[in-house]
Amino acid sequence: WFETFFNMPRFWQILGNTLTLSVYSLLVGFPIPIILALMINSVESNRFKRVTQTVTYMPHFISTVVLVGMLTVFLSPRSGFLNHVLELFGAAENTYYMGVPDYFSHIYVWSGVWQDMGWNSIIYLAALTGVDQALHEAAQVDGATKLQRVWHIDLPAIIPTMVILLIMSVGNIMSVGYEKVFLMQNDLNIMNSEVISTYVYKIGLTQQQFSYSSAIGLFNNGINFILLVAVNKLSAKLSGSSLW
Repeated sequence: WFETFFNMPRFWQILGNTLTLSVYSLLVGFPIPIILALMINSVESNRFKRVTQTVTYMPHFISTVVLVGMLTVFLSPRSGFLNHVLELFGAAENTYYMGVPDYFSHIYVWSGVWQDMGWNSIIYLAALTGVDQALHEAAQVDGATKLQRVWHIDLPAIIPTMVILLIMSVGNIMSVGYEKVFLMQNDLNIMNSEVISTYVYKIGLTQQQFSYSSAIGLFNNGINFILLVAVNKLSAKLSGSSLW
């Protein structure tokens, strides 16, 4: 079964799509919650903090089906908000963005960032509560700006948390969410949207090739495990923080 999968004509395409979405999501989705947490923590108004946290947390509770439905409506070539805005700036024709293969990864990743950045910032905000305020007071006396205090006090305090979460994220780099990709797929973008999880669904449940799909799942989990161990060892040597 492994040989069948590796020799499949679309193997490299499916693997490439999986890695593209995973790495893109990691590069964009990992630092943004950190930046958001640092910004919220540096705000002095408690009321503004609460409002910002509530607004950024809410998208996390939107179901994947509803989110993809919203994307379909907003990006519709006829009634979509984006096309209407572009028309105001002189766009010649409407575009069905959900059907453009090159736009698939951008739509997938940035909609995910919008949905989860607030929720993912919670753990960093929790880590920031452990920062001794005396350090900030001493830095203010020495004339440090707010940006300097964030860079030299707050950021180092959450580095261990960042490292642990980064290790866990790399350990799931081959596990692209099935539901969202499947719901966003169509005949126009299938070349860029077919990933391992959707392929396993189609051959496993639709075609009932259970042994074949199980072998692919084992390959997927094996790669994740190897990456997890490798990154964990590298982190232990470089930063001293690791899962074990």
